[in-house]
Amino acid sequence: MNKQEFIAELANINIFPTLDQLNQLEEYANYLLEYNKLTNLTAIKTIDEIYLKHFYDSLTIIKVIDLNKYNSLLDIGTGAGFPGLVLKIFYPNLNVTLLDSNNKKTKFLTNLVKKLNLSKIEIVNERAEQYCQNNRENHDIVTSRAVSSMQILAELSLPFVKVNGYFIPLKANVKEELAKSHKAIEILGGKIEIISEFKLPIENSTRTIIKILKTKPSPNIYPRSYDKIIKKPLVK
Repeated sequence: MNKQEFIAELANINIFPTLDQLNQLEEYANYLLEYNKLTNLTAIKTIDEIYLKHFYDSLTIIKVIDLNKYNSLLDIGTGAGFPGLVLKIFYPNLNVTLLDSNNKKTKFLTNLVKKLNLSKIEIVNERAEQYCQNNRENHDIVTSRAVSSMQILAELSLPFVKVNGYFIPLKANVKEELAKSHKAIEILGGKIEIISEFKLPIENSTRTIIKILKTKPSPNIYPRSYDKIIKKPLVK
């Protein structure tokens, strides 16, 4: 997906980037490719792939929610900033927290945020279950992209979400793992509102966005330590 194809596909989902936003994305892509030569942040190696599989893919979250109406967003396992940093560029109203336990990735993000001169953005190098101890239920939206299975991800994510806020993971083909996660979502105070399945342009791979409303507080015992989550995930 070249830049013109990117702009055209965004128009199909009612996003119309400004010149400043396009310039920020170009700087983002170039810096990512440069940095990736020294530190492996992504398997994607070309500008066209970045525009399709990172930038466009991150923005598809707007298929299920209007981000102009919310104040805070947490991106768990953000990696090189997807989707959280891309969403920050397009929705500067958001106070964004980028959370990742990999120090090399958070160092890259710290440098990039300075380059792009972004404000109201926090980068945290910590495990989700540890960070949650002092940050429970204080985000309007919690998201993640291609991180773990749904029943594990639900336990790591839903405790961060405010009641009446949303947990919105971006996944590939998720039918099997989603079927196993209904009980976990219920226990953690969530209720699935929307499951949006579609094809990524050009390559036609399956994408799924799940919009989960937080209807009640998550029990304080969650999230458990990661080894316990892995050994005994919450399943039906």
